[in-house]
Amino acid sequence: MSSKLFGRSSREWNPLTLALLTALWIATAANWPLWRALFALPENASGRGALFVLGFAGLIAALTLLLLAFAAWRHTIKPVAALLLIPAAAGAHFMGTYGVVIDPTMMTNVLQTNPTETRDLLSLRLLASLLVLAALPIAWMWRLRLRRLGPLAQGGRNLAAMIGALALGAALLFAIFADLSATMRNHKSLRYLINPHNSFYALGVLAHQANAKPAGPPLPIGQDATLAARPAGAKPPLVLLVIGETARADHFSLNGYERATNPQLAKLDVVSFRDVSSCGTNTAASVPCMVSHLGREAYVARERDQENLLDLAWRAGLAVLWLDNQAGCKGVCARVPNAMATEGAPAALCSDGECLDEALLHGLDARIAALPAERRARGLLLVMHQMGSHGPAYWRRSPPDGKPFQPECETNVLQQCERQALVNAYDNSIAYTDRVLAGAIGWLQQQRTAFEPLMLYVSDHGESLGENGLYLHGLPYAVAPREQTHVPMVVWTPSAERRQCLAAQRDAPLSHDNLFHTVAGALGIRASEYRAALDLFAACRAP
Repeated sequence: MSSKLFGRSSREWNPLTLALLTALWIATAANWPLWRALFALPENASGRGALFVLGFAGLIAALTLLLLAFAAWRHTIKPVAALLLIPAAAGAHFMGTYGVVIDPTMMTNVLQTNPTETRDLLSLRLLASLLVLAALPIAWMWRLRLRRLGPLAQGGRNLAAMIGALALGAALLFAIFADLSATMRNHKSLRYLINPHNSFYALGVLAHQANAKPAGPPLPIGQDATLAARPAGAKPPLVLLVIGETARADHFSLNGYERATNPQLAKLDVVSFRDVSSCGTNTAASVPCMVSHLGREAYVARERDQENLLDLAWRAGLAVLWLDNQAGCKGVCARVPNAMATEGAPAALCSDGECLDEALLHGLDARIAALPAERRARGLLLVMHQMGSHGPAYWRRSPPDGKPFQPECETNVLQQCERQALVNAYDNSIAYTDRVLAGAIGWLQQQRTAFEPLMLYVSDHGESLGENGLYLHGLPYAVAPREQTHVPMVVWTPSAERRQCLAAQRDAPLSHDNLFHTVAGALGIRASEYRAALDLFAACRAP
């Protein structure tokens, strides 16, 4: 960069001028994903549509100027403008590159992202977006000399600018209201593309929810929990619940996918349920919901957190262990024994701070032996939380000897890959999950001398792989495509009679709502929260 560009400017600028330029830059350049989405709509292909988009841009600029005018003082405008430009640049990159939107749920994902997941999202394209949309404007801004005005003079100008921005915004809103209301009504996700106001709105919602949340621990459940009596000589139950990550039901060959992504499970007499819907479109929403007894609708509407399936099993006197190979359990394992799969995992399975999912199977016997013996004698709930098919770095989710589909996309900028290479990388991760689940079943078979084993695998949500320009996941549930909500669910049991009974339900419409009750029933737990109508095994259990 030349010294002239970043040298000290001799001209003195009014802070309001800087506020206006920042507002215009954000409304135009930093909102290019919004303008791309709007111009892609058939109703905006006419001259009226172009005028609507132009008016919408003016409305966003007026709103942004209204906010910046509050900070249009000599010592505050530069840092405040920078605080708007940086999230605007990052938001434009992720919305434009992956087709995601920034709503409160997506912001929760951002706040819970760990360093490994952050690394998977870094790219030259992200750097370029930050450079062009934020760093260069901030560098230019910082070289400007701002005019020194008295408080009354500057305050009067700022007030006039706020009134003008408010008047302009009101006029533009009146002019485009009919088109704007119709567009937002018919395309609800567009409101979450308004950058960077979407980010600040999402943070505000999360802050309000945190403040409104009652203090104290979650409400207890299972206060009346008991264990069903076992017949004489019957072994205690061992239920392995595998929570998958980002797996799509339509990419499981068990469900009719044309590629052999489940070659090992196909040989193991499993039952695959083909019509299962997730509770959410991201891990932070789905994992707590899927182990709740409330069901999706009641869980979303809840006013206070409640205990979950793991707490119920522990309160009933069973042994419980959560093993995690992801970014944590989202709080659901906070009150039961838990461990990270990376702890003590073989070096051959790990690199750069993360491990392949076979690390979940390492040292299982020792981990279980460390649980209280009196609880193990009653039964065991073992939960494994996979890395699964977590994107966008799909190629990292399978080992070198587990990549049957080639060539493979090896970048996190998914648009740079041929469509088939992207699908290959994703399908390799599904094939590796097949290998991990087959290994888990092999381990369960070894436990039959001490336990009556059962495995239930279900993914937390699905994934978009470029369909309609969408990638990854996390769209609001109401507008999310089926690729993000249609998830695989697979059951293994050594009982041929139970498999035959379950197979009769394989095409039934199911959801994460069934999970709590199915696992509780398999463990023999009886509590007021248990609903037999949602227990997949209820009809298959001997009276």
